[in-house]
Parts: sequence; C-alpha cells; structure tokens
Amino acid sequence: MTEEHSLLEPENVEGVGDEWEEIDVSDTEADKVQRQRDREFNKFRERLKNTEQFKVEQSVFDDATLAALYKLVQDGYVQAFGGPLSSGKEANVYSALGSEERGEVAVKVYRINASDFRDMREYLVGDPRFEELGGNKKRVVLAWTRKEFANLKRARKAGVRVPEPIAVQRNVLVMEFLGSDGERAPTLDDAHLENPETTFEVVREYMRRLYDAGLVHGDLSEYNIIVHDGELVIIDLGQAVTIHHPNSGEFLTRDCANVASFFQRQGMDVRGDELEAWIRDNADPSK
Repeated sequence: MTEEHSLLEPENVEGVGDEWEEIDVSDTEADKVQRQRDREFNKFRERLKNTEQFKVEQSVFDDATLAALYKLVQDGYVQAFGGPLSSGKEANVYSALGSEERGEVAVKVYRINASDFRDMREYLVGDPRFEELGGNKKRVVLAWTRKEFANLKRARKAGVRVPEPIAVQRNVLVMEFLGSDGERAPTLDDAHLENPETTFEVVREYMRRLYDAGLVHGDLSEYNIIVHDGELVIIDLGQAVTIHHPNSGEFLTRDCANVASFFQRQGMDVRGDELEAWIRDNADPSK
C-alpha cells in the first residue's frame, strides 16, 4: 500500500527572519504578589514542620493541609497554632489563637488518609446535600468537613447549643473553643451532675430541636456532649444526617438508646423507645 504525504503550505507571513520576536517577559504585579505568597507559605510550612507537635503527627499535616491552614492564617481566622485538645479516628482537634475579637479557637483537622473513610460514606451516601461522591477518599473527607460546618450552622439556627462554626477550608474546620486556658471542657461523662433530671430535659429538647430542623445527630452519647460555662453543648456533628437519609430512623433510635442508657446509670427511669416517641411527637421537620 502506497501512502502519499503532503507538505504543509506556509502561510503568507511577512517579515519572517532571524530577528528577535518581541515577547513581553516583564514582571507583572500579580507575579510579584504570587512569589511573595509562595515565600511566606514556605516560611509558614517550615515553621510548623519544625514544631514538636508536627514531628509527632506528620500524617495529619500533609502539604494540602498546610496550605489550608495557611489560607486560614492569611484570612485572619488563625494567628497562632496551639497544642492538641483531642484525637479521634478521623480528626485531630487543636487549640489556636484566632482573631483579636475571638481569642482562642478550636481547629479541627480531618485526616485525608483516614483509615475508616468508608464509615464516613455511610453517613454521606443518601444525604441529598452530598451526592455522587464515589469512592474517592479525598472527596469524601473534604465533603465530610463541609458537612460538619453546614450541620453546625443549621443546628445553631434551630436553637441547639453547638460550637459556633467560624471558617472551613478543605479538610480544616475552625470553630468556637469550648474550655479555658487551652484545656477542653469536660464531657457529660466526666462532669458531676447535681440534677440529672434537668440535664436530661435539656438534652431531650436539643434532640427535638435537631429533629425539628431535619437533622439526626447519628452518634449522640455522653461522650460528645460538653459541659461548658454551665451549658450543655452538642459536639461532633460531622456524621449528622438529614431526615431524608435512608438510615436516619436507625440513627435516631441508636441516639435515643445511648442517651437513655446514660441517664439510667444516673438513676433515672428513662427508656430509649419512649424518648424517640417523644421527639417524633413533638417535632415537625416537614413544616
């Protein structure tokens, strides 16, 4: 088989020769600003990497997380990074110095390499706010972080005492710090309850308000209720789902069983099924 190859015809271009073509290679203001930001970020990264905390937890502070933290610093949400407050399966929480107006804040860093990210998908898949995530680990973790930020805002709007969400950037969430002098406030399990009946009524009402706002916590127990300045504060809303989630009913039943079990140990006659029935009877999430 014979192939014929044609030669590309040159276009009519005037002035073709070996003279220098005028190409603008001057520095723009944007170039200068970007280089300055790059230098500042590199200094920030090296400063944080040289801390003892980073050396212990390098898996938490990958380059993408450092970039997210740097953006939060640039935007004025974080001025200085503090020590650890808690460490969980998916995230670590650190104290930090926020803006002058806010003072101390909490910084929650979700690990991109979380080993149990498939458990996260159980709460995300079926939530109409976070569809089509697939099995991409990074997308799941980033969606989870945005989900907690959105859940906190929704809960506060419903009158539930939760940490105030301040800012979110990739896998990093900045929120209200609950405690004093760098120490986290005690959980309900650690606190001494002088009046468990009143405490139960507050927790029950917060559960009702959440459900009334179309949310189910999904992992509520005495370990993620904080006692801060005489108030009960619901924390860890990353896994909270809307009532449209296919497992929301199962999650509500489990939450009620956990809460009832705790208050039974405080000497109260409380049943999980009765608590769930009360919440359903006194909330109207469809309004």
